[in-house]
Amino acid sequence: MSEEAIHKIAAFDFDGTSIQGNSPVILVRHLNRLDMLRKRVISKVLAWAAAYKLRLPQSEAWVRGQVFTAFEGKLKQDVDDFLAEFYDTLIEAPGRFRSQADAAMERLRSEGVEVLIVSATFGPIVRRAQASHPFDGCLCTEMAVDGEGRYTTRVDGACIEGEEKVKALRAYADARYGAGNWELVEAYGDHHSDIPMLAAATRGFAVTPDKPLAREARRRGWQVLDWDVTVEK
Repeated sequence: MSEEAIHKIAAFDFDGTSIQGNSPVILVRHLNRLDMLRKRVISKVLAWAAAYKLRLPQSEAWVRGQVFTAFEGKLKQDVDDFLAEFYDTLIEAPGRFRSQADAAMERLRSEGVEVLIVSATFGPIVRRAQASHPFDGCLCTEMAVDGEGRYTTRVDGACIEGEEKVKALRAYADARYGAGNWELVEAYGDHHSDIPMLAAATRGFAVTPDKPLAREARRRGWQVLDWDVTVEK
């Protein structure tokens, strides 16, 4: 197959890459202000966040289930609307979405590349961002819905983190374009858990990386990008 016939894809992480900050952590603070999370749940999530910063192994699915105790038993559409409003108010309005990410996405789309967000964060948040930013779709963590259309605290399938990002990309692209008919041309991430996705791409970009990713970027010759911005807290 000619190079022109190969479908080109670029993948961007969301938290810490496309946006400044971590949307689940911002969401937990918001839920706490609204008194929608039990205190013991908040303590568990904060302990998880501290361990995550220390780069200790943690269950992404577990912590997302803890966050979704705030929404357990509520209608999916109502929760999705709440998360959309959360995005508008606390991610979009303060300017957390990085202008450099917008520019990179615009460039790629002008070159005929399909741009995807591939992220462990909740799908409804990222899909809301798509209304205002130049990416074509997302592969994100989704929470399971029961037979009555109400959210549970279980992750639906895999949490899209680490190696699962590469698996999700491969499953998506193979299903739509056929194995061997697509190429991951660029990948962007900020955290060492993004290393598998960057390694799977023709060109990897480390965005304001943590120390392990910065070391890996130097070793592999990936470009390091400084996308830090100042946003309203």
